Amino acid sequence: RFGVMRCKEFFMKDAYSFDLNDEEAKKSYNKMFFAYLNTFKRLELTAIPMAADTGPIGGDLSHEFVILAETGESKIYSDKRIFDIDISKYDNSDTSIEKLRAKYDTFYAVTDDKYKSTEFDKNVKKENQIETKGIEVGHIFYFGDKYSKSMNCSVDTKEGKKIFVKMGSYGIGVSRLVAAIIEAKYKDNKMKWPKSVSPFDVVIIPSINKNDSTNLVKAKKLYEELKKNSLDVLLDDIDENISNKFKKHDLLGIPFQIIIGSKSSKDLFEFKEVNSESKMLDLNQIIKQIKN
Repeated sequence: RFGVMRCKEFFMKDAYSFDLNDEEAKKSYNKMFFAYLNTFKRLELTAIPMAADTGPIGGDLSHEFVILAETGESKIYSDKRIFDIDISKYDNSDTSIEKLRAKYDTFYAVTDDKYKSTEFDKNVKKENQIETKGIEVGHIFYFGDKYSKSMNCSVDTKEGKKIFVKMGSYGIGVSRLVAAIIEAKYKDNKMKWPKSVSPFDVVIIPSINKNDSTNLVKAKKLYEELKKNSLDVLLDDIDENISNKFKKHDLLGIPFQIIIGSKSSKDLFEFKEVNSESKMLDLNQIIKQIKN
């Protein structure tokens, strides 16, 4: 486990929007707001957008996307009902996203730089109040023409006027996000990578005996069959105690495991998803489970 999250290298996903007026610029901001929520959902993270101070970047609108974690650096204050918002009910149209934004704005959710105890108590009933820590995984800003004016960045309209473009900035700390996923998904000495970012789809763990290569031969054959079905497969062919392999792969966090040992038969293999019970399945059933 780690306390403060810092990476030796910092990789950032940056995006910017440029619009002719505030109305269109807010639409761009809202679309990125929705896109970020969907991005974190695909990562199996519940990231809550929280009103945040724009700080030195400036502007009049900003949201941090925060996931709850005891080791987080951000103190957050929120109405717990915000976690029940189902973004799958909304689509990418302007009106739908506006409704989603309005839904989130209904509930109080701020980081410590915008927190005021009187506002918190006024807007959130005691039984719905959450005071905890979180990890910032994304941040979006709308800063209007603050920078376009200083850089003299203007465009000519069809009416012949010069307009300073309205700008937005959107960022995800990709390297920091890796650590945040581990923090969110590591439980009871087991790690489970979200399927969308797991380095492999499945790992084959054979019990290997120096005097009997049967399990390893089965594992290699299964490996080739899974590869033919466009799956990313890791084969653990290291000669070590099977219990050590289980501990190792519980930490590595590849979401699906195929165990080839005493329970395996000619056509059935022990298959499990991390943190779930194992079951005996044939090759086609395994492929279907992984792809679904």
